[in-house]
Amino acid sequence: MQVEVSVQDCFFESSLSDSNLAVYQDDRIAPETWENWFECWLEILSHTSADYELSLRLTNDAEIQALNAQYRKQNKPTDVLAFAALEVNCPQPIEMQSPQPVYLGDIVISVDTANRQAQQQGHHLQTELVWLATHGLLHLVGWDHPDEDSLIQMLDQQYILLQALGITVNTT
Repeated sequence: MQVEVSVQDCFFESSLSDSNLAVYQDDRIAPETWENWFECWLEILSHTSADYELSLRLTNDAEIQALNAQYRKQNKPTDVLAFAALEVNCPQPIEMQSPQPVYLGDIVISVDTANRQAQQQGHHLQTELVWLATHGLLHLVGWDHPDEDSLIQMLDQQYILLQALGITVNTT
């Protein structure tokens, strides 16, 4: 299995204050690391040898608010948005036979919101970014949380994915 992740780090490229940039620079994750993590997670989730493709965009509150307003009709920032390319939970056997990678979709994370949430939870920004990436990935492969029970199941799956990397998350 191979996973190609297109990482667009718009937050790092934007004009940040020196203090915000320093915080983010310390927790910045290399594109190769993201790719390795997504590959690990998809091996856990898919149980197939298919190749996958997805994009990850790290941005700020202003951009994610515009996307949230446009696609979810909620004119406020959010932490993560996932835009699934597949209509079903997981790729179907016919898609697995294709020589092309299965395109899962796009994950957009607000680094501004992630930073606030990391401070509230008492962990590093990097941990929060990884937590949000797993949440977005689960949405791309068909998970949803319309009720409390499904949210708990999804959060449990996120813990499993992070444990595979040796990452623990505070849940205070």
